[in-house]
Amino acid sequence: MKKIVILCIPIYFVIMGVSFVLFSGMLGGAQTKTQTTNTNTPTEGDSGPKTEECPLNGAYYSVQQRQLWEKRRPLGVMVENSTDARPQSGLSKADVVFEAVAEGGITRFLSVFYCQTSPIVGPVRSARVYFLDFIGGFGESPLYAHVGGANTPGPANALGQIEDMDWVGYNDINQFSVGYPVFWRDYERLPGVATEHTMYTDTSKLWKTAASRDLTNVDEEGVSWDKTFVPWVFKEESPLEKRPATASVAFGFWEDYRQFNVVWTYNKTTNTYTRTNGGKKHLDKATNKQLQAKTIVIVYMDEGVADDGYDQGQHLLYGTKGTGDAVILQDGTVTKGSWAKKDRFTQIRFYDASDEEVKFNRGTIWVEVLPTGNKVVYK
Repeated sequence: MKKIVILCIPIYFVIMGVSFVLFSGMLGGAQTKTQTTNTNTPTEGDSGPKTEECPLNGAYYSVQQRQLWEKRRPLGVMVENSTDARPQSGLSKADVVFEAVAEGGITRFLSVFYCQTSPIVGPVRSARVYFLDFIGGFGESPLYAHVGGANTPGPANALGQIEDMDWVGYNDINQFSVGYPVFWRDYERLPGVATEHTMYTDTSKLWKTAASRDLTNVDEEGVSWDKTFVPWVFKEESPLEKRPATASVAFGFWEDYRQFNVVWTYNKTTNTYTRTNGGKKHLDKATNKQLQAKTIVIVYMDEGVADDGYDQGQHLLYGTKGTGDAVILQDGTVTKGSWAKKDRFTQIRFYDASDEEVKFNRGTIWVEVLPTGNKVVYK
């Protein structure tokens, strides 16, 4: 009898170990180092002359790259910006980025990918209703990737609204329902931080998940994603001799939350703006380079609280529909104007003081959402 017990003990532990690994993988909680390699490789298919315009931000890419992106649809990934989450991975590869406070003065990014890819994006965090409004402007059934979301009954119930829109199990890619290997935890990428800051994903795996749901460039009924998408208008850059020598813009989101203050500094030679966050250069861990953009758009929106009984703080709301003030920075210049957005499923648009739609430089666009009345310093 003792021999039988002795023999059974190691078998029991083997079975339990295998079960734990499988279960952790299904939940997306397993760590895997193989997911984080080759993050500095060139964008897929980037050889050849750059003649093809990206519909999202107007940047030019090769024919090979266009042939890849035209088989998929825009993808928004929620990336956190708590101090423990920095430096993030993959933000430098996004075509468009929206930034707004998620809660407690901590901002969060909706990083939108289409023409570029990133083998690692994160740390990925939860959904908020106003980010649904931003991703909703990118055509028919854009993809939305996140880890759970606000779900307290009331106006800030992001998961409830996703369900009401019939996105669940379709263009909504929630880590809670997809898991590993589309999402995975990497405890070594940012060592010493809490588990909540360790979730990552891969744009190619997310697009593959969408394809398994009959969502490529067309849906299961053959309807193209761009049926309802109207691109922004683009222009050629100001020539070097007409650009200012220096320029910058500085702002905060919430008073006394300086670790989230932002400075964008203009570079005349490259005609780009580089980002500083909380007084430090804001880097992409995948490239170890400072984040930069061709165009910065500051939009002012009314900020409110949901008063939904959320016991860890306040879920926020933003007035994302209608009109408001906006400031556009590109070519080292400042253009004051306005923004307008009809509803969740139309793209936000930007106008100058003469009510003419602003034409953007070709390249990465950052949209900074500030509470109405916030101070912005231009130099």
